[in-house]
Amino acid sequence: MPRRLAAIAAISFGTALVVLDGAIATVALPTIAADLGVESSSVVGVVTVYQLILVMLLLPFSGLGERIGLKRLFQIGQLVFTVATALCFFAGSLPFLLIVRAAQAVGAAAVLSVASALIRSIYPRDQLGRGMGINSVVVSISAALAPSLGGLVLSVAPWPWVFASAVPFALLSLAFGRALPDVGRRLEPYDVLSALLCALMFGLIIGGIESGVHGDSPVVSIAVVLAGLAIGAVFVRRQQGEAKPILPVDLLAKPVLALSTLGAFTAFLASMTIFVTLPFRLQMGYGMTPSEVGAVIAPWPLTMMLVAPLSGWLSDRYPAGILGSIGMAIAFCGLLTLAFLPAEPSLFDIGWRMAFSSAGFAMFLSPNARLVVGSAPIDRAAAAGGLIATTRMLGQTCGATLAAALLAVGIGATLTPPLIAAGLALVAGVCSLARLRPSLREPKKEEADHFPSATVR
Repeated sequence: MPRRLAAIAAISFGTALVVLDGAIATVALPTIAADLGVESSSVVGVVTVYQLILVMLLLPFSGLGERIGLKRLFQIGQLVFTVATALCFFAGSLPFLLIVRAAQAVGAAAVLSVASALIRSIYPRDQLGRGMGINSVVVSISAALAPSLGGLVLSVAPWPWVFASAVPFALLSLAFGRALPDVGRRLEPYDVLSALLCALMFGLIIGGIESGVHGDSPVVSIAVVLAGLAIGAVFVRRQQGEAKPILPVDLLAKPVLALSTLGAFTAFLASMTIFVTLPFRLQMGYGMTPSEVGAVIAPWPLTMMLVAPLSGWLSDRYPAGILGSIGMAIAFCGLLTLAFLPAEPSLFDIGWRMAFSSAGFAMFLSPNARLVVGSAPIDRAAAAGGLIATTRMLGQTCGATLAAALLAVGIGATLTPPLIAAGLALVAGVCSLARLRPSLREPKKEEADHFPSATVR
């Protein structure tokens, strides 16, 4: 147990590092734009390049971790992040800062790609859901802390210190990292070509979609997306012939894992759509101040912090299909109440709706992640963890893109986004309910068969 606690601390600080670094930059964007003398639209690249690199590298790095060791890749990622952060202090132009942010994202992707697989090796089988719940709490706390921490740093120091504020988490994770388990490595050579195809597929498709949404040439955007799809077709065909592919087509071939992945994607897509569009609706439609908007959004992460560990604990005792279905039913009802707000809502009117919706998502996400990681064979745990992280980042990135599109056509500040989010939650709930079919629940047996009997003690 003492070593397990140190390993949990290493994973928690590493996860906090990734979430903080991804969310804290948004607070500093106006300051960076003024300091570097660039347009506000251009400086948004500081955030988007980070997200794009993460999506591109999560699955390739999960495969790399299986070859060089999960623990080694986890710690290498934090070292890369720390060195890249130091370079922020020398950023005198936006292009150089974007390169540094890309390097930070490389380190963050290395950490995030193997975190779930390490969690599986840290916790005993009957406590895996609790472990995934604790990790969800860390994510929620970090996301809630990022804006306040960024504002505090900017009030007393130049903007490079905003990025440096996450470095202590990297150092603490490295300090506790000696307790992480040394999971067995695969001896097969790493498929570099497949890794490149995977990164190109995600990069071109997502980059092309975002380019189209932000008003660039439609012809060029469509061409970029089509190029990504063509590369993706070659990549998927190549992966189907591999025993342990980088893109886990072997895991997605199992209906229960395919449904879990689709449900997670739609859930993250729904939550990000709400998060991005709701502040516009509250300020433009109801005349709220930014501080009031922050107050009514706060119940979302706070509720997630309370419900996520509870749902993780319950997932060690009850099927994820039941918990996820209940959670998405709650989220569906909560999002409908957000869509049909009163004409003059009070802060409480909005706050309880945010908390109610968040509780539903928390009830779904932790058990869902536990099922994906726990149902994969132990030698494919890194691939399952990479799939979870990629699904989350892909859903959040697509959600932000969908929100931008809704705002661009003039309906982002109306009741349309929460109605769309409610529909997506309904899809996630159907996916979760479908997993209760007896023919799809064989992975529960596989989980028991493949889970490691030796855990960190």
